[in-house]
Amino acid sequence: MTTLRSAVQQYLAMRRSLGFHLSEAGRLLPKFVTFMEQRRASVVTTPLALVWAQQSQTVQPAERARRLSIVRIFARYHQATDPRTEIPPDGMLPYRPKRAHPYLYSDDEIQRLLRAARTLPARGGFRPWAYHGLFGLLSVSGLRLGEARNLRVDDVDLDAGVLTVRHAKFGKSRLVPLHASTGKVLAAYLARRRRHWAGRSVSPYVFVSNWGNRLDVGSVHRTFYALSRQIGLRQASDHRGPRIHDLRHRFAAKTLWRWYRTGEDPERRLPILSAYLGHVHVRDTYWYLSAWPELMREVMRRVERRWEGRS
Repeated sequence: MTTLRSAVQQYLAMRRSLGFHLSEAGRLLPKFVTFMEQRRASVVTTPLALVWAQQSQTVQPAERARRLSIVRIFARYHQATDPRTEIPPDGMLPYRPKRAHPYLYSDDEIQRLLRAARTLPARGGFRPWAYHGLFGLLSVSGLRLGEARNLRVDDVDLDAGVLTVRHAKFGKSRLVPLHASTGKVLAAYLARRRRHWAGRSVSPYVFVSNWGNRLDVGSVHRTFYALSRQIGLRQASDHRGPRIHDLRHRFAAKTLWRWYRTGEDPERRLPILSAYLGHVHVRDTYWYLSAWPELMREVMRRVERRWEGRS
């Protein structure tokens, strides 16, 4: 009979062959198997799955719900070969994640952030230019931070004015067109990058550290927080405040706002924005409609004009 551990290995291999990354499931399911082996249990049951999902007192409710969901999905697969398998019912450990309230940066705040990035200590390296380029691109492209960090020089086609975003969220890839002004700034950045690293080994990624490696995600966040405090977006003692991801929110909200202001039909054009942002479902893009009061005012003005036209 197939052991639980080998069943998990087969399950992960099968789903990965279909294009799923399963980084979290690949980390947690072997731990679940170890938990089962320690209890000499060979059959997945709802009580055991529930105990495992909640065994750490430091785990947040969202994490407990996610852990149980990972076991539930595996149990549905495994029940086909082992009918004794119990599938934890939906609704156990319910948790509705709360979306962080987005911060909509003003144009002046974006400019101050970029100017502050240029003043970062260089120590003979490339750091100020890398962060100036990274935060600048994020503010005008709607890319996720991971997508921008993973950009390679070969992914930038300045002649066509297009970025190729590879293996983004959910394993999807897409083409992202650039405005001519963005292409011009990016071309200047890449030229500076070539001059700085001429004759030396450097990572193929667009945004690199002083050592020529791809920017570390932790370092990016720490640098952003430091710059945010420097320009007054956060106080020295603040643990929460504007986030890097809010640059993406700003791009989406500003795009919708311009469509309303110029008389475009956002309902018809929303799928375009959704594809541009790399959303799997258009409903994920709809959320931006309620994220910005100024945008909601434009929506209400259009509704009011329609009703006035009918009266």
